Amino acid sequence: MERSNGRLDERAHEQADEQAVGRAAERTGAGRPPTIRGVAERAGVSKSLVSLVLQGSPRVSDTKRQAVLDAIEELGYRPNAAARSLVARRTHTVGVLLNDMRNPWFVEVLDGLNSLLQAHGQRMLMADGRLDRRAGQDFARTFQELRVDGLVVVGTLPDTDGLAEVAARLPTVIAGNHEPRLPHADLVANDDERGARLATEHLIGLGHRRIAHIAGQGLVGELRRRGFETAMRAHGLAGSAVVTSGDGTEEGGYRAAVRLLTPPSAPVRPGDRPSAAQRPTAVFAFNDISGVGALSAAQELGLRIPSDLSLVGYDNTYLARIRHLWLNSVNNASHEVGRLAARCLLDRMERPDAPAGQQLVAPELEIRGSTAAPPPD
Repeated sequence: MERSNGRLDERAHEQADEQAVGRAAERTGAGRPPTIRGVAERAGVSKSLVSLVLQGSPRVSDTKRQAVLDAIEELGYRPNAAARSLVARRTHTVGVLLNDMRNPWFVEVLDGLNSLLQAHGQRMLMADGRLDRRAGQDFARTFQELRVDGLVVVGTLPDTDGLAEVAARLPTVIAGNHEPRLPHADLVANDDERGARLATEHLIGLGHRRIAHIAGQGLVGELRRRGFETAMRAHGLAGSAVVTSGDGTEEGGYRAAVRLLTPPSAPVRPGDRPSAAQRPTAVFAFNDISGVGALSAAQELGLRIPSDLSLVGYDNTYLARIRHLWLNSVNNASHEVGRLAARCLLDRMERPDAPAGQQLVAPELEIRGSTAAPPPD
């Protein structure tokens, strides 16, 4: 909020300037860089007026504003970030807490987030929830201590209690997940159940009847499994639907595929070729990473993609677009999810008490080269 005489804002700018100048001089031994006092003297105005110009106040005449701007340019003055934060009571930073930075899906979400946040003068501070769990730290609360202007939580996090506590005090948006439901935290996610139905119906349309699903964890994993089972049931194939658990990693996808593709009585050895009468003819993986693991398992077992086994992933990450993989995948519009999450956060910063909203982005199936009609029995 703007002060009527600008004196408190002036003091905040000047104190931060002096502290920054002192630290810089101690580190470099160089001369003192320009301060707000020097700008005021060069422009022939008060420090209060310089402070008002830095705030963009309309209460400054065009002539004096231009004099201050010219002095800033001549002296090479750069307003201290700490001073701006004290004045505006904002840090112009947004905390972004990811489930696991190793997942390439997050890269595209971040790109969507940053494209809009940066355009509105916000910078991102990121933390990895996986490291949070290992180190016993609570990055959500750490972001609060750093006085970020808002928080975006991307993916599934185990500690929803701590998140609820932070979201009660800080504008918060949850992206790429459907939980937790908090009173004033918006949700932006993909329609995961619909996306799973698209993938499964594509395989059914090619003639596959023995279809397996490598499931994921959390509510997203549950929704994708539900979509798979709903599509199989709708086509009278519930009896031939097979679900095996995975953890969303390449290793998890590999192990799940070995279980699916190896007959129970046969040893698991690279080069073994499972009986076509027993194994699934198609696999729908929870995400692209587990799909890559499944692809590795199929190749080790002597199965060719797609002539012996069709494979569909989810997320449409860069992995699916690698030419020698060329994986069919559900495009969950990760960039759009990030952009919408940024838009929701900016709106929530302006209206922190608005009711929580939910937006689902429609998925599409990207057809490449990993599916075909099933092989003859």
